[in-house]
Amino acid sequence: MPYSFHREKSKSGKPLGIPGYTFGSKEVAKSPLTLSDLELLKRTVLWTDEDTRYIRMSRGLLEDQTDEILDVWYNFIKAYPHLSFYFSTPDPMQDRKLNKAYMDEVKLRFKQWILDTAEANYDQQWLDYQYEIALRHHRTKKNKTDSASSSEIVNFRYIPAFIYPITATLKPFLSKKHNFSAEDV
Repeated sequence: MPYSFHREKSKSGKPLGIPGYTFGSKEVAKSPLTLSDLELLKRTVLWTDEDTRYIRMSRGLLEDQTDEILDVWYNFIKAYPHLSFYFSTPDPMQDRKLNKAYMDEVKLRFKQWILDTAEANYDQQWLDYQYEIALRHHRTKKNKTDSASSSEIVNFRYIPAFIYPITATLKPFLSKKHNFSAEDV
């Protein structure tokens, strides 16, 4: 039986409670990648059914810790000007102050992203939303969801580089629960 998403939705079909969160809505463009492309990417990173099983197990371990996880990730971003730049005012004549309202709006979706990632069933709807997230890091849609004033694009080089800090900092949160052994973490 395929894993399914359980999200409360409004009458219009939009998920409730998270501004700009459009997973599964008609607003999300179809990804140019196919499910076959996704399978090739999964093979390239050596993704297995066991990886899927463990990532889905992580949801129950992480869902009540997402605020603390994001505190760690946001503190990491804030500690490095080359990363906090992407949440800062765009005017180089200013001191590039962090746009806290923008960070807070994104944080709500980032929190949901943790849960979506942990329960992903890797279908077309999931793939399309990953594409939407990518567009929101590109000048195509960066800042538009939140009507923010910030940098116009997130340089791609930092996106794959951010994978390690994200995954490495999850380990202590997975370890807090007794469901996972040290080997499982």
